[in-house]
Amino acid sequence: MDDGISFGFRLDELVLNRSKGAILKGKWEISGGGMLLLDPEGNRIQASAKDIYLALVERRPSEPWIPTVADGLRASRYPLSSSLAIVDSGEGIPAYAIIGSAREVTLELDVADLERGYRIADGVWHPVEPEAAQEVLDLLYSTGASIGPARSLRTFLAVRKAGAEGGAVDDQMADKTISPLAFTPPADGVPAGVNATLHAYQLAGWRWLKFLLAEGIGGLLADEMGLGKTLQVIAALSDSGDGLLRPALVIVPGSLLENWRREIARFAPHLRVLKHHGPLRTGRPAELHGYDVVITSYDNAVGDNSLLNMIHWKVVILDEAQFIRNPRAQRTKAVKRLRRDSGLAMTGTPVENRLLDLWSIMDFVIPDHLGDVKSFEAQFSDDVVGAARLEPLVSPLMLRRRVAEVAKDLPPRIDIPQVLELDEDDAAAYDAERERIMVEYGAAATLVALSSLRRFCAHPSLIAGNSATSDPMTFSKFRRLDEIVEEIFARGEKVIIFTSFTAMADIISRHIETRFGAFAGIIDGRLSIDDRQPLIDRFSAIQGGAALILNPKAGGAGLNITAANHVIHYNPEWNPALEDQASARAHRRGQKLPVTVHRLLVADTVEDVVDERLTRKRALSDTAIIGIEGKDDDYGDIVAALNRSPSRRVGK
Repeated sequence: MDDGISFGFRLDELVLNRSKGAILKGKWEISGGGMLLLDPEGNRIQASAKDIYLALVERRPSEPWIPTVADGLRASRYPLSSSLAIVDSGEGIPAYAIIGSAREVTLELDVADLERGYRIADGVWHPVEPEAAQEVLDLLYSTGASIGPARSLRTFLAVRKAGAEGGAVDDQMADKTISPLAFTPPADGVPAGVNATLHAYQLAGWRWLKFLLAEGIGGLLADEMGLGKTLQVIAALSDSGDGLLRPALVIVPGSLLENWRREIARFAPHLRVLKHHGPLRTGRPAELHGYDVVITSYDNAVGDNSLLNMIHWKVVILDEAQFIRNPRAQRTKAVKRLRRDSGLAMTGTPVENRLLDLWSIMDFVIPDHLGDVKSFEAQFSDDVVGAARLEPLVSPLMLRRRVAEVAKDLPPRIDIPQVLELDEDDAAAYDAERERIMVEYGAAATLVALSSLRRFCAHPSLIAGNSATSDPMTFSKFRRLDEIVEEIFARGEKVIIFTSFTAMADIISRHIETRFGAFAGIIDGRLSIDDRQPLIDRFSAIQGGAALILNPKAGGAGLNITAANHVIHYNPEWNPALEDQASARAHRRGQKLPVTVHRLLVADTVEDVVDERLTRKRALSDTAIIGIEGKDDDYGDIVAALNRSPSRRVGK
C-alpha cells in the first residue's frame, strides 16, 4: 500500500516497556469513525492509515507490540476512491458530499476521514486511497466549498468547472436544471429608493441580482418580454446591499438611451445619471466618474472603448444583449474588453439564431465559463439535443420567467391569424416573379433572394416601383388591413403596425392619414434615435384612434407602447424572436386592456413558408432555451418557397 496521510506520532519513536524480555501488547480503541492505539503504558496514539493497514490487513505491524486484531472489527483490503459529489439536497438547491467507493461498497465520507486516511463503518475498517483523498481536500480548500447545501453560486460554479476539467467531482445533477433562485437567500423587504411597487416575481429578480453582485459574478436576466427587466435592474442599481452600485455602465441600443434615462429618473431619481451620447459627449474619464450610472450605446462602446476602459466599473449591464450574439463582431469584442467586477446581461431572446449566440452572451457574463468557441461548438450540437445538454450549465446563471407563468394579472392576449388569398391576376404576377428568381438564382438562392416575393406579398406596387402613385386598395391584403384599422378606430383605440419594408410603411401611413384623418407616425431607420421616444409620447397622448407603423428591427426591442392594445403584423418575419419582441411592445406591464395581435398571411406563397418556419423554430425554442431563429442557408425553406404557387389554388 502507498504511504497514507499520517497524523500524530510515529510508532518507531515510541519508548516501549518490556519486562523480562517479554513484549507487552498494546490495544486498539475504536471511537466513532476513527481508531486510537493504546501503547503498553496506556498512552493514546493517533496511528497512520499505513500502520493500521500493516497491522490489521498484512499482519506485519511496524512494531512487534502492535496488535494485529481489533475486537469486533474487520479490515478491508480495498481502499476507497473518493470524489466530491454534487447531489440533490432535497431543498431545491444542490449540496456537496464526499463519496468513497471500492468494489461494491459506497460510503459517504467526511473531511476527517480523508485527513486521517480511513473510515470505520458497520464494523469494517476501510482505508482511503491517499491521492484521490488529497485531490478532494485540495478542491475543497481551493474553492471554499464545505459539505452540505451549497450556499455560494461562485463556489458551485468553481466546483462544476473543476469537474468538467477532469477533477475528482461526481456531478449527480449534471442533467438536472437548477433554478437560479435556488442560491438566493430568502428575504423580505423592498428595494430602497425605488418609486415603484414591484410584483413578487420582480422582487425575486431584484434579490437574485443583488445576490449575484454581492458574490462578484454576473448573470443573465432573460425574462420574457413585458415582465419589467428594466425595473428589476434599476432596483439592483438603487439597492444592491452595501452602498450604491457605482460606477455602473449601462450599454443599450441607441434607440433606448432616452428610455433608460427616463426610467431611472422615474423609478430611482436619487441616482445621478449621464447619457453618454452625441457629438458633445465628454472625452474625459474624470467627468464620467461623477455619476452613479452612465448610459451609452453599443456604437459608442466601440468608438469610445479606450475612454470607457479607463474606468473600472462596478458592473457593466447590457440591455438587449442579443446585440453581442456574434462573437466576432466589433461591438462584442469591445464590451468584453471593458474592466468590470460583474457583468449583467438582459434579453428576452438569449438565442436568436444558434446556440453560439448564448455562448457569446455568457462569455461576457462569466468569461470562460463555457470554454472557448471551438470547444463549445464541438461539445454542443446546434439542435434540440445540444440545447438540452447546455441548459444545466447555464440555468444557475439565467433567470427566465414567462408571462403566462408569473404575470397572471396581465390582461389576456388574443392572437388572430388571418390567411388571405391572391386573386387570379395577382397570383399569376406572383408566379412570374417566383419563376424569375428560380431562373436567375437556381440552387444558389438564399433567403435574401426571396425578399422580392415577400415585398410582393406586402403589396405588388413595391415590385412595380409605383408605390407612391398606385391605389393601395387594389390589393386584397391591404384591403383587409384597412378593415381592421377601421374597426379599431371606431372603438377609439390605438394600433401598432409592423412591416419590414420602408415603402410599405409610407403607403400605410399615407392611407391612414388620408382616409381616417388620424395620426400615423413611422419609426424605422430613417428616424433618428433621439426622435423616437418623443414620437411615442405624442402617439400615447392622443385621445382616440391613432397608429404607429414600425420596422420590427427599429421598434421591436425595448420600447414600451402600452397606449396601443392592437398589434398588426402586416408581413411575417423569418425570425420568430423578432416578431415576438414586436408583439410584446403592447402586451406588457402597464397595459390595462386585452391585446389583440393580428397576423396577415398570404396563402400558398413565401409567407406560408415563413409561417411554417416560425412554427418549427418556436417548437425548438420551447424545449429548453428560448428564441432560436434558424440560418440564412436553410435550404429546405428556400426550396419550399420557390415551389409554393398561389396559381395552383386559384386554378382549382
